[in-house]
Amino acid sequence: MTMSPDYAPQYDYDPRLYDGVTIKRGIAWVFDAVLIAMLCALVLPFTAFTGIFFFPALMLVVGFFYRWFTLAGGSSTWGMRLVGIHFRDYRGAPLSSGLALAHTLGYSVSITVAPLQLISVILMLVTARGQGLTDLVLGTEAINSYR
Repeated sequence: MTMSPDYAPQYDYDPRLYDGVTIKRGIAWVFDAVLIAMLCALVLPFTAFTGIFFFPALMLVVGFFYRWFTLAGGSSTWGMRLVGIHFRDYRGAPLSSGLALAHTLGYSVSITVAPLQLISVILMLVTARGQGLTDLVLGTEAINSYR
C-alpha cells in the first residue's frame, strides 16, 4: 500500500490503516513505560540514588526526551515500532521535530492530569481513527505501518 505524502490517510478510503491501532497503542505504551523505567534505573547511580525519592518525576523527564527523540526520528516510539504503528500529521507526513515536541508535551500534560488521560483513552476507544486528545488537538493519528 502506498500513500501520497500530500494527503492524510482517510478512514473512508482504507480502514485497514486503523485496524487494531488502539490495542497496539496500549501494548506500545506498556513496552515504552517498562523501557523508560529501565532507563531511569540506569540513571539512578548518577543521582547518588537520590532519584529514588523523585522517581515519578524522573520517569516523566526521561520519558519526555525518549518520546520526543523517537517520535522526531521515525514518527514512532520503539514500542510503536515493535507493534507496527506510527504517527502521521494531518497531511499524512511523518512528524517533524516540532510536531513531535508538541505531541510529547501534550502527552506529558495528559499523563500528569488524570482526567485528561482518561478523556484521551476514552477518545481512543470511541473515535473511528483511535485518536487521543493530543491527536485531535494536533491533527495527528496513529496508523498501521505499511512498510
